Amino acid sequence: MEFETIETKKEGNLFWITLNRPDKLNALNAKLLEELHRAVSEAESDPDTRVIIITGKGKAFCAGADITQFNQLTPADAWKFSKKGREIMDKIEALSKPTIAMINGYALGGGLELALACDIRIAAEEAQLGLPEINLGIYPGYGGTQRLTRVVGKGRALEMMMTGDRIPSRDAERYGLVNRVVPLANLEQETRKLAEKIAKKSPISLALIKEVVNKGLDSPLPSGLALESVGWGVVFSTEDKKEGVNAFLEKREPTFKGK
Repeated sequence: MEFETIETKKEGNLFWITLNRPDKLNALNAKLLEELHRAVSEAESDPDTRVIIITGKGKAFCAGADITQFNQLTPADAWKFSKKGREIMDKIEALSKPTIAMINGYALGGGLELALACDIRIAAEEAQLGLPEINLGIYPGYGGTQRLTRVVGKGRALEMMMTGDRIPSRDAERYGLVNRVVPLANLEQETRKLAEKIAKKSPISLALIKEVVNKGLDSPLPSGLALESVGWGVVFSTEDKKEGVNAFLEKREPTFKGK
């Protein structure tokens, strides 16, 4: 599949998606959003892909939406633009396969919202994160008001959105916004190591973990716990469960096939 604004690469069970507008700090325009949608759909439908990694080329992960488009947007256009961006973030969050945001540099505005849609975030020491939309007289429109609040809590989220300040990656790690921070030189290696570790696990259990956690967050605790029990029953019907238990009893590494 040919793309203009992103690059894709398959590496064993890993599917890499790289935003490729480095001269624009990988800003999100309509073309990039459309191609990102196609790429994640391809990764989701590929039976060999176990983990999806999203990153950016150059010194930015993604600096947000392409502001050069904003003066041409009518209110109706702005609503459609926000809706389109949010739908791709929703799609990434809902993928059955684990996703990792490899934050190599700036993750601002829509870029941070893209990272928030991923399951795990690993950032370089040099990375800066923020939702600076308030400085344009607007506010986050790709899910940031909701996802950031759920990750870092109401107070932290409101401060970040109301000031528009960028925060260094070490503060983001302290807030729980990123899972870990590593030197830029080690970022790809550490991301690959984590992705390969996850890729060895049961794809069915990974998908159900995502489903139970994501749906449970928006449910009362008893409903979430009930969903957990139902999913736990489902995994007991899989070949992967049999393989995992047998491998444990036989003191060997399991080989999961997603069946």
